[in-house]
Amino acid sequence: MNSKIIIGVFASVLLLAGLLWIARSDLQNTAAVSLASRSALSAEEADFDFGTISMAAGNVSHAFRVKNAGSEPIAIEKMYTSCMCTTATLTKGAQTFGPYGMPGHNSFIPRMNETLGPNAEAVIEAVFDPAAHGPAGVGLAERSVYIETNSAGAPTLELTFRAEVTR
Repeated sequence: MNSKIIIGVFASVLLLAGLLWIARSDLQNTAAVSLASRSALSAEEADFDFGTISMAAGNVSHAFRVKNAGSEPIAIEKMYTSCMCTTATLTKGAQTFGPYGMPGHNSFIPRMNETLGPNAEAVIEAVFDPAAHGPAGVGLAERSVYIETNSAGAPTLELTFRAEVTR
């Protein structure tokens, strides 16, 4: 009889400890979310078409304008590309950050933590090297630039472009 009581008390203590651990995790998650911005980064144009480009002509680039249309500052934490043939640079006022490339492909993507104030704008220049994949790289190329922010509602902005690559 005593062993049943001891087992019951032990099980109750474990159950209570588990509930307290879950409640503590929820409080930590709530605190983390409160540090996130309610603003979101947006782009005037999130997709661009270079049309037909030649490998022989060299790199092409496009400037995407982004804006914090919210009422709170937003932190741009990371920026990276979908392919080694693409790099991206962030220009905010007179400051330039990058170029940033594809993560894990001979490059480490550092954290940026650049703040963009309410209604502030920046330019993200995507540079595409159509010859990066050699002769096998002819045809349609679709690439992306990803911008990670501390926005609670829209943490990642994806900017895309495409090009029909010829020799």
